[in-house]
Amino acid sequence: MSRLRTSPKYYLDDIDLKDIKALEMRLQTLVQCELKSSANLEVWLDQERMLMDGIQEAMTGHKIDFYRDTGNTHKRDMHLYDHSVIQPILLKYQRELDKKFCSCPFTGELHDSRYGAMKRGRLARLQQFCEANIPLTVREKQLGAKYSEIRGAMTVDWEGKTKPYSFVQALLEHPDPTIRERAWRALAEARSKVKPEIDDIMNELVQLRHEMALNAGYGNYRDYMFQVKDREYSIQDCYDFHKSVERHIVPAWNRLADVFRSELGVNTYRPWDSTAKMLHSIPYTTVTELMDGVHAMLVKTDTSFAKRFAFMRERGLLDLESRQGKQIGGFMDPLPASKHAFVFSNFSPSFTAIIALIHEMGHAIHVYLNGDFQEQNWRDEVTELYSHGMELLLLDRLDTFYPNEREYKSAQREGLRRSLGLLIGPLTRDIFEHWMYTHPNHTAQERDGKFLEFCKRFRLSPVDTSGLESEVATSWVDTIHFFLYPFYAIEYSISELGALQLLEIYRADPRRAISFYKQGASTNFNYSISDIYLRTGIKFDFSERVVSRTGEFLQSQIEQLK
Repeated sequence: MSRLRTSPKYYLDDIDLKDIKALEMRLQTLVQCELKSSANLEVWLDQERMLMDGIQEAMTGHKIDFYRDTGNTHKRDMHLYDHSVIQPILLKYQRELDKKFCSCPFTGELHDSRYGAMKRGRLARLQQFCEANIPLTVREKQLGAKYSEIRGAMTVDWEGKTKPYSFVQALLEHPDPTIRERAWRALAEARSKVKPEIDDIMNELVQLRHEMALNAGYGNYRDYMFQVKDREYSIQDCYDFHKSVERHIVPAWNRLADVFRSELGVNTYRPWDSTAKMLHSIPYTTVTELMDGVHAMLVKTDTSFAKRFAFMRERGLLDLESRQGKQIGGFMDPLPASKHAFVFSNFSPSFTAIIALIHEMGHAIHVYLNGDFQEQNWRDEVTELYSHGMELLLLDRLDTFYPNEREYKSAQREGLRRSLGLLIGPLTRDIFEHWMYTHPNHTAQERDGKFLEFCKRFRLSPVDTSGLESEVATSWVDTIHFFLYPFYAIEYSISELGALQLLEIYRADPRRAISFYKQGASTNFNYSISDIYLRTGIKFDFSERVVSRTGEFLQSQIEQLK
């Protein structure tokens, strides 16, 4: 019987990370191992993977423990210990292991269909390694943990009571515009209280990331990250994509805003109007109802999806409760030793909470279908395809939470509006990061000003922000990616284009679309992104032609739900 089943923990924690001597001995054994044949090399790779999986699962579990309870100093210290003590050791030995692999005379005999991505990744990692960056990486993780601690502790004064930040976020979907506005302003006020401290964190992050890039031989952190992420497209492709979306998607976004403005009966479209505000009923009241509802949606879509969700629920691999002291937002993390996935979400009852859970379950189902739980092998353009794809495959099942026909159509339209927003919103973040890291000596005030400029160019194009410029300009502090996952934004928009192609197939033949989803999600990460997309029945293409066509399709789908 596995440790996971009998232990109160949801992850394996068999490796004592406090015993540094024993850990280094195991790593040193791998470094010193003599490799005599390609078969021997494969055995060595399996031994390395098993050790690294155990270490990574323990560290991931400690991170999740902290995110579930950011006010717990013991959990915080364990998470920080992993990054300040264990991570430098891993980085040091990883270089030695990469050198051993890349210089081994039998590496060339390993077939690319199984080891191609590993060969490329280890060679690139070896080329980019810089010992001076090890303490900078440690400091980067410490700053990320500090940000998480601040965000997890954030509360809002609401009607004389102290409420979790996520509780008031859910009120942005309230049908009453006065409540939405009060909630929006209350959230802005809560952010303003922590803004100076978060500015300090970001100031330091920008400088140390710039130093990391210079140490590695790059002119700026943006160029460095493109190599680290091994992107299959260029920086210029990103700028061309920005322009295509601005030319073809933003006008559609503005037209949709005019429709909502008319339905709301308002003359101007304010920031608190750009939310899921047309849904008048609360979709659920308890976490149990949320899980029951999403399970029912999955049952109607594909029984294997539902079985996986039920399994995770039974094994304690879901934390969906909204509570104070818990990190804000949602994510899925792989547990590579036990070969499981953990889904984390912190949203109060709302449409957003339903979609967030479906999105993260898309990630979880993908990793179970794929069987590769080693996150370093993943490419975000692929992983996000299956999370966005799951959202769109379940659009027609939203009547589980919204049985009223009018609300059901509104919920579907809201899901499609989210898709349109995902072609726009992430580009605000992407171009903002391009600017931040190619202008590393900017001030906090300049940073706020640029974020406002990019928001108005993309996501907030149809919104009247007059008198609220400061609040909008500083709202970037809500985005966890800037702190923990830099340059993880454009992938959302690129993969949304692919997911919408999958929706087109679904509209013609649901079973075929689901079959494509499962086939693509099962594809080995050693395939190129283009090949994985093709196995999903779609194309990896974010040219202006595809952007324009996708925008037209999406708009037609929204029109049908009026």
